[in-house]
Amino acid sequence: MINDPRKRIIFTYCSQCLYLLCHKGPLSVYKPVFNPSRLVVKYGDPVSVTCSICQSYQDYYLELVNYMGNHTRNRTTILWEVENMTEWRTLTKCCHINATDYCCCSKLPITVYKPPDNVSFSFRNHSGPLLEGHQYTLQCEVHNVAPVENLIVTFYRGQTALGQLQSNNIEKKPVTEIFTLSFNTKKEDDGVQYWCEAKLELGPEGPQPPPVVTSEKLSATVNSTPAPGTNPSTSSTLIPSFNIIVWYCHPCILGIHSPDCSHLWFPGGGTGYQVLSEQEHPSLTSRIS
Repeated sequence: MINDPRKRIIFTYCSQCLYLLCHKGPLSVYKPVFNPSRLVVKYGDPVSVTCSICQSYQDYYLELVNYMGNHTRNRTTILWEVENMTEWRTLTKCCHINATDYCCCSKLPITVYKPPDNVSFSFRNHSGPLLEGHQYTLQCEVHNVAPVENLIVTFYRGQTALGQLQSNNIEKKPVTEIFTLSFNTKKEDDGVQYWCEAKLELGPEGPQPPPVVTSEKLSATVNSTPAPGTNPSTSSTLIPSFNIIVWYCHPCILGIHSPDCSHLWFPGGGTGYQVLSEQEHPSLTSRIS
């Protein structure tokens, strides 16, 4: 600690405003050096960083500006230790004040990260088979990740990357974010698996390889587009081998009063009906168009 009130005022002022002065000119010799020069730490992990100056002076002050952890001083070096990093935003500066009251500070860039809890994948606003030649939207939801601006999300068709997306959200605390990518289906996509991958790119100071979390893989069923003027095959049922078509209908249509009925078309144009129970034909939604 600086006991001299005058020195304390100078230190407070220079730690906030004048640390850039030491980057050039005669003050550069006083610039403190952090080791490592950039800190990338997983949330909850311990931290150990040193701040030092190149040579000792008779009358100088070396101070660390940070309210967290423990500071241990050893002549020209300060050791900063934190048992568990639990702050998402933290400012750490090491400042040197020489005998003539000049102040020079260095700032330590700190990135606190957290890999995603999980990654979920889906076809946005769609379920069931896909239709050939139509556009659909893939959705990748990344849960509880920080910092999200360092996240790279890649969408895959099989093992082929369809595209990569990044967030412009600068929030340092964990967030959940949704990424979407549109694509057009092809006949060859039938049976192909779609999925996404979330990777935290934290630079050379970060963990290697970078943390990666992948989603589940969804297999796509792609149906061919019907020719113009035709109805999908599910709209009608033809049984040419028997030349008999059965149409389940409401009895009121046929003018009879049985609980349920089936209307039969016989060869030669004859028609008739057959009384059926609800248990035998619980669904009366089938129709012939």
